[in-house]
Amino acid sequence: MSGLRLALSWLTVLPVRTGQVDTAVARTAIALAPFVGLLLGAAATAVLFALTWLGAPGLLAGLLVVGLLALATRGMHLDGLADTADGLGCYGPPERALRVMRDGAAGPFAVVTLIIVLGAQAVSLSALADAGRWAAVVIALAAGRTAFAWCCRHGVPAARPEGLGALVAGTQPTLVPVAWTVLLTIAAAAATHDRPWLGPIGVLLALGVVLLLIRHVRQRFGGVTGDVLGAAAEITVLIVLAVTSFR
Repeated sequence: MSGLRLALSWLTVLPVRTGQVDTAVARTAIALAPFVGLLLGAAATAVLFALTWLGAPGLLAGLLVVGLLALATRGMHLDGLADTADGLGCYGPPERALRVMRDGAAGPFAVVTLIIVLGAQAVSLSALADAGRWAAVVIALAAGRTAFAWCCRHGVPAARPEGLGALVAGTQPTLVPVAWTVLLTIAAAAATHDRPWLGPIGVLLALGVVLLLIRHVRQRFGGVTGDVLGAAAEITVLIVLAVTSFR
């Protein structure tokens, strides 16, 4: 329960109290993060359905849901995506890239990345609402949190000796992300009931991209950081939403 409370506290705005945070609790929190994704996905789906039922234009509904998710997660994953984009886009050694990521200011790479990712997520949500594939939203949010476990699996080092990355890097047995990915791939087929191949393709394609991202940041930064976890989550959500919205 300590790990679940920590996952809720880390990944949502819910006022959940946590006790002492150590490696063991953090390990459990990362392993249970997809459950938080399921919770966020259910909330996002309910709001998207309500807005659509009330007659809101699809794109407006999609943008509002994207904004709701940003508020519900304190914008933490979006901040990680922006910082990772700036870090990968800068020149120089890993130390300089990590300094850029910690700077906090949004550079041009961050701005463009956020516009594309948030815009594409909103458009995809609109298309999913039109197609009635409501469960695909839940799958996408859970898959995004499964990306944490892939980033933190055994053998993946932290880029810094301190911070969130150092606390959770290498804590997950490979079985954890594999199990979650298998479950979500099966569920994704049912979520895109009229095109049952789209869901599994989306989940597996997102996994491939996340693995490439992890490989690249290991070469560029020397390992993962908390920002990389956020970037992996947002990219995964985008890919699953986009693929499952295809006709």
